[in-house]
Amino acid sequence: MGNKSSREVIVAKNAGFCFGVRRAAEQLERSLTERAPGQRIVTLGHLIHNDIYNNRMAARGVEMVEVEGLAALVASATPEQPVLLIARAHGIPPQVEQSLDDFAAENPHFSWIDCTCPFVARIHRIVEENCTEAHQLWVFGKKNHPEVIGILGCFGGEKHVFDSAEDFVTAFEQKKVENFCVKIPIVVAQTTYSLPEWEKSQKVIKKLCTNAVIFDTICSVTEMRQKEAASLSAACDLMIVIGGVQSSNTAKLAAICRDQGTPTVFAESAADLMSTDPSAYQRIGIVAGASTPSDVIEEVYKTMSEMENFETLLAEENSVKTLNTGDVVTGIVEHVSDTEIQLDLGTSVTGYIKAEQVTDDSSVKMTDLYKKGDKIEAFVIRVSDVEGVAELSKKRVDSDKNWLSVVAACESGEIIEGKVIEAVKGGLVVLVNGANQVFVPASQSGVPRDGDMNAMVGQTVKLRVIEIRQPKKAIGSIRSVLREERRAKKAEFWANIEEGKVYTGAVRSMTSYGAFVDLGCGVDGMVHVTELSWKRIKSPADVLSVGDVITVFVKSFDREKEKISLGYKTEDTNPWNIFTSQYAEGDVVSVKIVSLMPFGAFAEIVDGVDGLIHISEIAKKRIGKPEEVLSVGQIVDVKIREIDMEKQKVGLSIRALLEDAVEEPAAEVVEEEAAVEEPAEETAEA
Repeated sequence: MGNKSSREVIVAKNAGFCFGVRRAAEQLERSLTERAPGQRIVTLGHLIHNDIYNNRMAARGVEMVEVEGLAALVASATPEQPVLLIARAHGIPPQVEQSLDDFAAENPHFSWIDCTCPFVARIHRIVEENCTEAHQLWVFGKKNHPEVIGILGCFGGEKHVFDSAEDFVTAFEQKKVENFCVKIPIVVAQTTYSLPEWEKSQKVIKKLCTNAVIFDTICSVTEMRQKEAASLSAACDLMIVIGGVQSSNTAKLAAICRDQGTPTVFAESAADLMSTDPSAYQRIGIVAGASTPSDVIEEVYKTMSEMENFETLLAEENSVKTLNTGDVVTGIVEHVSDTEIQLDLGTSVTGYIKAEQVTDDSSVKMTDLYKKGDKIEAFVIRVSDVEGVAELSKKRVDSDKNWLSVVAACESGEIIEGKVIEAVKGGLVVLVNGANQVFVPASQSGVPRDGDMNAMVGQTVKLRVIEIRQPKKAIGSIRSVLREERRAKKAEFWANIEEGKVYTGAVRSMTSYGAFVDLGCGVDGMVHVTELSWKRIKSPADVLSVGDVITVFVKSFDREKEKISLGYKTEDTNPWNIFTSQYAEGDVVSVKIVSLMPFGAFAEIVDGVDGLIHISEIAKKRIGKPEEVLSVGQIVDVKIREIDMEKQKVGLSIRALLEDAVEEPAAEVVEEEAAVEEPAEETAEA
């Protein structure tokens, strides 16, 4: 039997969840934590290829559905039992994505989240961009693997899948791919494809087909994992490969280890190692597939090393007895202030982290982030045994961990969020993931040339990483995201526009023939001068000013030319409608004389409606011209003599009022005369 103290167990640095899998698992965890009462969480296929993980999720109520069962699933979504579907990390064909979008639009109680790995999404984008009649697609990978199925769905033309370089050569010899002389081959590989096999395949392709366009699509993490498996297996007596039996990348790791001639055991969990005697080996290496949970790796490590108190692979509490600069340690918070954090590292020295080594965001308070008893992982900057302290940096650890996600965002084109922490010469500094800085040049900031860059500081912005410069330098663009958002809003605007639809917008500019109104989304519409007022006006400036916010409606539009004709005046503001709702024939109203003509005078009844006082209706006696009695600007009382609804004309009369005034006193005189005559009759009778 070997001595366990002399046995060395080495865990590969890149063992366990890769970025894409971790991203999907974290999304599922958030969905479980935040789900509403009665909500069902369902994954489209297995989220990742690991039965242990999938069984755990099933025990927590997570369901699984295949594409064929989507319609029935959506139909079962109700207000009492809404359904949230999470698409797997392997990606799905565009046709399935469209179906999910359609289902979500049809049933408000169904929603879905796309957890496609950014590296897989990048392959989809490459294939879609090259899906033309001039190309064909060659994919190197497993034909029935979900990732490959998703990739094939992005290409509508001729396409082939090859399992290996030998498989490709066989197809070539059998003339199954001879059409490449006519159609240029676009060549991609499954992200977890064997690196040595991919290198071999590329050599064969270049030899047999000189016009092929080859894209390196193997995930960089997969590449590092495979290289590490090769080097570790070459240095060990036994290799343990942990992962699901259906996991493509785990199977490749096992094959790489065996190719080194090292005894290799494939295990899904520590239970599969009961028949393996670790004492027979002096050096044992452990690698794990991208879908392997960390606690499974820890359990295997414990079994192989026979350690009683092992907690985590990352050197948890009490595992670090001596410190060296460059170590990564985990400590327990003993004290927190706004300037620093003190940690118990389980050693003779006390660890401390300055606030600036936690985050670049100076507005964040340490007391809001941490409390006594919290665990913090940090990088050792300096150790002083004399002072009994170790200076640490949490920011360094976070930066190292999250840098991969920044690289992935650059490769996939994914939009990320960050906080602008500084305006510097030439641009902005944006903090993403709470740890990594992305420089945004002024030309990519979205701020106008003469704008104030400092106004952006403190704002949370969306950006796209457009370039990676080593070491750990990223260039980003806010402008490209804003441009995309504007395009999307503009497309939505044109998709929903219809005649009669009402919008509120600001007057952007004016000409002699009309006013241009900003309707948002970079879309302008024009209100013709005749549509601005019911009255005749000389210029739009008689009614509006630049900057005025007005309500308009669509009269007509041309999507192809992106032109919109707008209306401003409405029937509610039509002076004739206002007049007829307030006045009728026979009414007496005060009016203002606005013009004098040989045949009469025009008087304003309400704003926008004039009536004619014919010369014969101005006075009781005959007059030669209106000026003898009236003057412009004079206020007079008139009687509405006639309203012509069809021609929208009004006839007014001053004479009618004068005659009415005379008739009333005459009646009173008759009554008085009758009263005088009555005493005379009484006298005669007497």
